[in-house]
Amino acid sequence: MKILVTGGTGYIGSHTCVELIAEGHEVIILDNLYNSRIDVLDKIEQISGVRPKFYEADILDKEGLEKVFAENDFDAVIHFAGYKAVGESVSIPLTYYENNISGSINLYQMMKKYKVRNLVFSSSATVYGDDFEVPFKEEYGLGTTTNPYGTTKKMNEMIITDMDIAEPENSSVLLRYFNPIGAHESGLIGEIPNGIPNNLVPYIAQVVSGQRDYLRVWGNDYDTVDGTGVRDYIHVVDLARAHVKAIEYAASHKGTEVINIGTGKGYSVLEVLHAYEKACGHEIPYQIMERRPGDIAVCYADTKKAEGLLGFKAEYDIDRMCEDSYRFTCNLSKE
Repeated sequence: MKILVTGGTGYIGSHTCVELIAEGHEVIILDNLYNSRIDVLDKIEQISGVRPKFYEADILDKEGLEKVFAENDFDAVIHFAGYKAVGESVSIPLTYYENNISGSINLYQMMKKYKVRNLVFSSSATVYGDDFEVPFKEEYGLGTTTNPYGTTKKMNEMIITDMDIAEPENSSVLLRYFNPIGAHESGLIGEIPNGIPNNLVPYIAQVVSGQRDYLRVWGNDYDTVDGTGVRDYIHVVDLARAHVKAIEYAASHKGTEVINIGTGKGYSVLEVLHAYEKACGHEIPYQIMERRPGDIAVCYADTKKAEGLLGFKAEYDIDRMCEDSYRFTCNLSKE
């Protein structure tokens, strides 16, 4: 298939492009490079042997978006492009709603105009909110989101579902993923956050590389194995493979499917920290802080639907996730 990947030079997008190419698909990337780097194209080529066609464009730019669709005959779209920092979304909500909602609507309108029927949307477990018990199941539906970022994911899911009802020939897979970490085994591509990382492993990586003095652990009095919060961490390459299976599923089915992508297992903050210590070979300093408002004790996925519908099951464990993350961190420090 000829697949447009929006946000394709980003963290998850770049790994997905590598896996798509490995499966014989033709990849075209659209990215405005707001939260990624142009040299990622070189690294995708180095890993895969193929340099994807690239458009530096913004989904808010209707003319630029139209040019991309007019010049290509796409079979499918995988939509990653969007702002993704939870804390930032609380500070600048209008920016998030404009980019993540208005930009997405521009994309969906182009898909409709050019009769591109197959879509995989990058959603998130944050759409469950705080309303349900673990493990989170797709049948729960949409919960009460706690920040504008999460609300934009929820609204996109609603828009796509309504769009597919109105256009019965459409096929969309909404992937609700949990906590992607790790990097490609080559050490060439991985996560490079702007500013202070919002997520655990990139923060640990910055402590290890000397950019930060210690890890802040937000609370150690939860009802968990060691008192720290538990999350479902999935290797980014596993997640990328899930996107390949999802777009291939979309090509042979109609309607809308919501699917969790995780491991179905939770790891605590300290378990992840100790796995990273094992990877890098030394202790990593940390300090226990007060709980953050809005954090929940435990979050992990029910993965039965992904296994049954897509034939997808995550392969890599937490040790592999941290080993690959550390390798990428070491390579990054040499640049």
